[in-house]
Amino acid sequence: MLTQIPTHVIAGPLGAGKTSLIQQLLKQRPAHERWALLINEFGLVGLDAALLSTDDDGVSMGEVAGGCLCCVSGVPFQVGLGRLLRKAKPHRLFIEPSGLGHPLQLQGQLRDAPWLDVLAVQPLLMVLDAQALAAGQGLPEAQQETLASAGLLVLNKSEQLDETARAALAAQLPQTALHWTTQGRVELQQLPGITTQAQAAEAAPSLPAGPAPMPQLWLNADEPICQVQQQPEGWSIGWRWHPAQQFELMRVQQWLTSLPWQRAKLVLQTNAGWLSANALRGQALHWQSSEWRKDSRLELIFTEPQDVAVLQAAFSACRL
Repeated sequence: MLTQIPTHVIAGPLGAGKTSLIQQLLKQRPAHERWALLINEFGLVGLDAALLSTDDDGVSMGEVAGGCLCCVSGVPFQVGLGRLLRKAKPHRLFIEPSGLGHPLQLQGQLRDAPWLDVLAVQPLLMVLDAQALAAGQGLPEAQQETLASAGLLVLNKSEQLDETARAALAAQLPQTALHWTTQGRVELQQLPGITTQAQAAEAAPSLPAGPAPMPQLWLNADEPICQVQQQPEGWSIGWRWHPAQQFELMRVQQWLTSLPWQRAKLVLQTNAGWLSANALRGQALHWQSSEWRKDSRLELIFTEPQDVAVLQAAFSACRL
């Protein structure tokens, strides 16, 4: 077990490209380093771990599903992070909070007990949707408050902005290092605090411990596990389907296009193979091949509660 583990919080609003950026960073992991990644999602099903699924033995992942990860004093976070650190014994830790979370509060609490001598929290990296900001779309208050404290602002989805538009947008942002990019491409050497190294621990640090959450299992392969939650930031519904189930891709596409969701993430076994998609506010779903094979998952976030029975019936009808 190491101590003073360089810890990088990668924050940003929903759909800005945090997951894409992390995918790019994972590909650049030095062969001699072990990395750990803790993911928080607003929904309860947990999609980012599936979207980031990798066969890389040097990367360990953990999840804290449901709500805002900034509440790091909560038992699920404490135990989840402690378990991940004991399992991975990482040289470097990455934390991806929900796009609806409070990253500045998270940064401060990670510098306090019980993580004070375990983690070396680095300047925050903030991922922003440059195109949305240039079009006048504002940031949630918690994200806006974080901008001035970031060590690097990654202006993602910037390929369609000319120099005039970029200059106008930069003038609205704090005097922080900016990186204009697309598809979350960032060189590892640009990561704030990348030169910081973990230290050998004289004694094993005392980490929060507790039992692992019991996994939910299917009582019937034809029925999904469905989880719903309501929070001030929004309403979410998620499904996990048995891996024996297969979906008609076009039916799924047509059904999702008809819904007023704010965020959609999914990994499905379809008639075209295992595919994933990730979209914001009714954008077109761009399907990609997925390495995930454990089950089919879909998470939708809405601003208002929906009819659960209607949604589930429609999703079930998309099966082959």
